[in-house]
Amino acid sequence: MKEGPDIARIAALIGDPARANMLTALMSGKALTVSELAEEGGVTIQTASSHLSKLDEGGLLRPRKQGRHKYFSLAGDEVAQVLEGLMGLAAGAGHLRRRTGPKDIELRRARVCYNHLAGDMGTQLFDSLIARGFLTAEAEELLLTDAGADFVARFEIDLDDLRLKRTPLCRECLDWSERRSHLAGSLGRAFLARFEELSWATRDPKTRVVVFSRTGVKEFEQLFGGV
Repeated sequence: MKEGPDIARIAALIGDPARANMLTALMSGKALTVSELAEEGGVTIQTASSHLSKLDEGGLLRPRKQGRHKYFSLAGDEVAQVLEGLMGLAAGAGHLRRRTGPKDIELRRARVCYNHLAGDMGTQLFDSLIARGFLTAEAEELLLTDAGADFVARFEIDLDDLRLKRTPLCRECLDWSERRSHLAGSLGRAFLARFEELSWATRDPKTRVVVFSRTGVKEFEQLFGGV
């Protein structure tokens, strides 16, 4: 009998096309209702409820009830990281959706990966922080340097508050479209929140696209360009 984590069970849960579509929809970081997820999965509400129960039992979802509605979100960063990694693996193997659509280029440029910035601008942010010595990898662990802590503080991100959270401060996440790392963890979330606070960027409520304003692009390039 084999021992250790049962990856086949998790893979089987993710592997169903309807469940995969519902999980992908939740990568926006927004909690969705059963009916909304049924539409994403292309199934009936009854079938969607069955799928969601299995995903919940498998530890991939976090259900929440508000009023008459029940909402579902991903269970946490680890689930989002696995999904993003699988997207990268699928893209690298040439397994792409046939319907690319007009939003495809925008998704590749900047999008939400659960709660942090992904796409070309996400990897640009990561590369800039690495190149300037603000992030360093030691023993396969991503660390914020003293110089990085100073930079984060100047950007008006409350680092002390982030360090109190259970989520790791810095984490690499393999970007499916760029095939390179972007920044996850509580610091990755804080950067995206700060971009929104400064009105540099907004999230498209219907997709995972992050839209940077003209001013936002200019400010972002000045701060994180030239790597």
